[in-house]
Amino acid sequence: MTESEDDDYNLANGKTKSPENPLADNNTESDISKKTISGKDKDKNSNSKLRSVSQIFGPGVITGASDDDPSGIATYSQAGAKFGLGMIWLSLFQLPMMIVVQEMCARIGLVTGKGLAGVMRSKYSKKILYPVASLLIIANTINIGADIGALAAAIRLFFPALPVIASTLSFTVLILVAEIFIPYKNYVKILKYLTLSLFAYVQTAIFVGGNWEQIFLASIIPHLEFTPAFATMLVAVLGTTISPYLFFWQASEEAEEDVVQNKIDDIGKGKPKISIKDIMIMKEDIAVGMFFSIFITWSIILTTAGSLNVNGITNIETADQAAKALEPLVNAFPNAGFIAKIIFAFGIIGTGLLAIPVLAGASAYALSDSFGWSEGLGKKFKQAKQFYAVIIASTLIGLLINFVGISPIQALIYAAVINGVVAVPMLFIIMRIANDKKILEGKTNGLFSNVVGWITFGVMGIATVIMFLTWSTK
Repeated sequence: MTESEDDDYNLANGKTKSPENPLADNNTESDISKKTISGKDKDKNSNSKLRSVSQIFGPGVITGASDDDPSGIATYSQAGAKFGLGMIWLSLFQLPMMIVVQEMCARIGLVTGKGLAGVMRSKYSKKILYPVASLLIIANTINIGADIGALAAAIRLFFPALPVIASTLSFTVLILVAEIFIPYKNYVKILKYLTLSLFAYVQTAIFVGGNWEQIFLASIIPHLEFTPAFATMLVAVLGTTISPYLFFWQASEEAEEDVVQNKIDDIGKGKPKISIKDIMIMKEDIAVGMFFSIFITWSIILTTAGSLNVNGITNIETADQAAKALEPLVNAFPNAGFIAKIIFAFGIIGTGLLAIPVLAGASAYALSDSFGWSEGLGKKFKQAKQFYAVIIASTLIGLLINFVGISPIQALIYAAVINGVVAVPMLFIIMRIANDKKILEGKTNGLFSNVVGWITFGVMGIATVIMFLTWSTK
């Protein structure tokens, strides 16, 4: 058994290896055992436990929440409206894929103290790095544009006379000001409460109900249709769930955690010392975040299947139509349609404001890693001017996409399809890095991660090929 597989086995069975230097501050074991634990010491131990619990809700949970961004909400809603329960099985099917892929990206960032592009820069030639970074930035910019359009569409549910240019510009300015001048961790503390509105889909799914035996079977038995519409939606669902920007974001945020914990001086500068406990906390964080994301995905598909598809609404073009999915939750109240719009708008705005900085940040991390620029959302503008310049440029270019005449809801689905296509080559590179002993030393993939990782690469690759084949046979 390799060292990495041994680590996987020990973690799975709750075992940990003894650290290389278990005793701190030059105390011997006998000295420590002789010390009595005072009330203050107990308080410190208690606080330490609380801090370790709070660490579980870290970058992985933020990633999971931002994964259910407006693009995700629109794509899952369209999947439920168009195919009923036909795609709900993808939710549970993707859970192990999401956990494994994001764990690999997190481990790469945590162990190396670098972002993905930084690791690629040291491992591969620029002929590989630059095309991959370019694909990421193109996909992210389109996604940013679609998300900004969705935010504007959500606010115009209440102010239909508000010009599109006014609403999109207002959100763009708000996002840029917040991302540049407010520390991201403080920004997240505010937005995480808005994302709780996504649980409205969970409650609506219960209200909509249906034949729960049928729902259970549809959730675990795959259903496939070899049609252009189904193939495109399959790639869109995979792409909005297992998205390239999340790969780069996860790795860079873990590297930022190394900086915060004084394990390295800066991203890409120094080799952090990572313990088994650090790996365990990271894995728990990833598992919680990805479970949250998939649970919401399952609820959105079930909700739209039970409230839109059964009522003959099979194509969502506007925010109004998407909001109707939540009406069953509030039908007993006066003005149920308006209340449903409010809940829908809060979900779109909360996840959009959370996800757009993640998208722009992922592009900035990738370019900064590629060219060796100073980077990090923990830095002030003057400390990382090029990093923030990428964030500003990608957000402003994304804004311009809203004036090409595409429906905001359809733009979100197109963005998901593009992410699905771009994810395929990136997954191949991530798998190679995650198995490279020179880069990760004893923290390379175990058997389970390799099996699930290569299955993910194969599934997304095959789905993309099928999509293009079905398009060519129209």
